[in-house]
Amino acid sequence: MAEHEQVQEHERVQEHVRVAVIGSGFGGLGAAVRLRREGITDFVVLERSDSVGGTWRDNSYPGCACDVPSHLYSFSFAPNPEWPRTFSGQEHIRAYLEHVTDTFGLRPHLRFDSEVKRMAWDTEQLRWEIETVRGTLTADVVVSATGPLSDPRVPDIPGLDSFPGKVFHSARWDHDYDLTGKRVAVIGTGASAIQIVPSIQPKAGRLTLFQRTPAWVMPRMDRPISGAERALHRALPVTTKLRRGLLWGIRELQVQAFTKHPDELGFVEQIAKRNMGAAIKDPALRAKLTPDYRIGCKRILLSSTYYPALARPNVDVVAAGLSEVRGSTLVAADGTEAEADAIVFGTGFHVTDMPIAERVVGEDGRTLAETWKGGMEALRGSTAAGFPNFVTVIGPNTGLGNSSMILMIESQLNYLADYLRQLNVLGGRTALAPRPAAVRNWNHRVQERMKRTVWNTGGCTSWYLDASGRNTTVWPGTTAEFRRATRRVDLAEYEVLRPARENTGKNTGENTGENPAKGAAKTPAKAAGADAEVSA
Repeated sequence: MAEHEQVQEHERVQEHVRVAVIGSGFGGLGAAVRLRREGITDFVVLERSDSVGGTWRDNSYPGCACDVPSHLYSFSFAPNPEWPRTFSGQEHIRAYLEHVTDTFGLRPHLRFDSEVKRMAWDTEQLRWEIETVRGTLTADVVVSATGPLSDPRVPDIPGLDSFPGKVFHSARWDHDYDLTGKRVAVIGTGASAIQIVPSIQPKAGRLTLFQRTPAWVMPRMDRPISGAERALHRALPVTTKLRRGLLWGIRELQVQAFTKHPDELGFVEQIAKRNMGAAIKDPALRAKLTPDYRIGCKRILLSSTYYPALARPNVDVVAAGLSEVRGSTLVAADGTEAEADAIVFGTGFHVTDMPIAERVVGEDGRTLAETWKGGMEALRGSTAAGFPNFVTVIGPNTGLGNSSMILMIESQLNYLADYLRQLNVLGGRTALAPRPAAVRNWNHRVQERMKRTVWNTGGCTSWYLDASGRNTTVWPGTTAEFRRATRRVDLAEYEVLRPARENTGKNTGENTGENPAKGAAKTPAKAAGADAEVSA
């Protein structure tokens, strides 16, 4: 197909591309690189902001850094020998993504300030109609790489609208607002908050932390990477690969404790308690900060500065969530009151209810959000029933509790590449529709494995769980297992869709118990291995 083929629609020319990628964070840029490496140049990357970077562009709060080692939190196909620290800061990760964009020639494909307002599957033409704030286009395949950490979640607090001071979320930090000498309230104790608190504590006049649930915090073994180390990595790239492999292997060995033997994590809890005890001498404060659930149930946090900051005389810890705002007075659920000039929400993101799902309309006219009303689920974390030629990067049950999401992203890019190869082999105007039974079977196996994990048995409520208490975010296995499960597309898990006029009348959904979509014919694909296990 010619690059950016022009097709006539509704008496006007409309742009058509082979693939439209939504988002330009790690997932979107990785997809773009993989498309080019597969020889596909007829694609665009639609980005709602004015630059690449995704969550590492949006999160620029003081102290923002990654809790995965730098050499593991980078693409295997784009090693970086120049990482300055073992755990890199936001500015270095964002610079890395800009470097990847330039190195792999992605800029001609980028469409900035192009937020997607709506995407709908055209069952007649077998393509996606995409409406953005800058215009419309169509695509044969859509790759959704918006990511779960893209839309901030601010709780609905009574009286918040009347607060006379400054209010912002950690992912929308207001760098023009000076916190010096101010009474600052930080809401939440997640990964962002534990970095923000020690970064702003020295300048704040008074800092009040509203803690609904204490977190387990391990020491952060961060240090500068020496010039000699960087020179070695430049001269001998294999040393970078070895370093990455060692980091990966250690984390793979840890997985069973999270997924099969949570009781083994007791030893890790003792390390976390020692980390707290070294800085928190006040027994009452220590009691407030000690979790009552198994470590790992909620995300394990890394910091060597969080506890020392909480022990400073200008910091108060309120062991209850914020429940009401009365003017400049903040009231906690336990009745505690605190005065504030600024409120910083470190309350996370819409993870199990991603807003993009409201904007994607499938073959039966329902949105992805409506389809996922009972809980997110996707075949091999990538494709959803009722949404042909729609591939999600960092989809349901692809998250990790102890390793690098880049490993999972690259596995899904393998799946995407084979998906596109299968479409090419099938030829013509073709779409692949995940069989609902295949999606259900995959999800059932994932949820069965989830039952014994620390995320389900650890005794906490976390953002890993959806409104019904089901874990639809985390992968209950090793990254190697997921890599094997997504190495190639199993066509037996899909039906082939062709325009109705191209159908021969044979095999239109027979023996599937599923009705073909209006305007398209579904043909059972022939392939082996339909009963592949989750860990296959």
